[in-house]
Amino acid sequence: MSEECPKCEDGLPAWLATFADLMSLLMCFFVLLLSFAEIDAVRFKKMADSMKDAFGVQREIPANEIVMGTSVIMQEFSPSTIPEPSPIDDIRQQTTDLEQQNLQVNDAVMDAVEQKIQQEVQQQAEELKEQLKDEIEEGLVTVETEERKIIIRIQEKGSFASGSASLDPDFNNVMKRISDAVAQAPGHVVIAGHTDDIPISTKRFRSNWELSSARAVSVAHSLMQSPAIDPARVVIEGHADTTPLAPNDTAENRARNRRVELIIERGDDLEQEQTLLIKDPTE
Repeated sequence: MSEECPKCEDGLPAWLATFADLMSLLMCFFVLLLSFAEIDAVRFKKMADSMKDAFGVQREIPANEIVMGTSVIMQEFSPSTIPEPSPIDDIRQQTTDLEQQNLQVNDAVMDAVEQKIQQEVQQQAEELKEQLKDEIEEGLVTVETEERKIIIRIQEKGSFASGSASLDPDFNNVMKRISDAVAQAPGHVVIAGHTDDIPISTKRFRSNWELSSARAVSVAHSLMQSPAIDPARVVIEGHADTTPLAPNDTAENRARNRRVELIIERGDDLEQEQTLLIKDPTE
């Protein structure tokens, strides 16, 4: 008598339930990925434009309402056509245009502010030139402008002896007129000393760095004898021979490079003032 076959259990195998759960989870995972995805509208538009000759012609697809979210499946997309801009795209474009207009207005305001600042700086420089007219004619002082800066250059001639950081007593009257002029011009004042490239090594000055700094300090002390000048406005710098006005190849050029500069800097206070005047001219 042949053996009987074992009777199979009722229902599906046990592993099939696990397999079905796994497939369900994978499907949910990819559905979530699809729902979270976003289209790069610019890249999509470029791709559509490049393929419009091969995949059909453009036609209008109406959009009755604005899509509340972003999705891979665009409301105005069909495989054979190039999408027309949707209402949300139009709104975004209008917003971009408005922002561009605001940027242009801001640029125009800043240009006007900068122009007014430079005009005021130039006007102050002309006033300084008038006050120091005699010293300028004698070649003791020059007055120049550079963007928002007014630069008063005190030449070594008549102000300092060679290798010395002590102001010549005869130059005190000149410094008094410079102090009066600087007191009337608002802004920070940078006093910068400069030398030529000939090295110096004395008991007092080990290098041109010390000489240029000491000369700047001497000018600062003479400048602040005027009570109208706030010491908080003044900054002292020593540059040695690092920023020459001319190559140190002749005696005339070296004499030109030996100088002390008073740099009047107009800063944020003037910019803020001019901005307010432009925005509200009645003030």
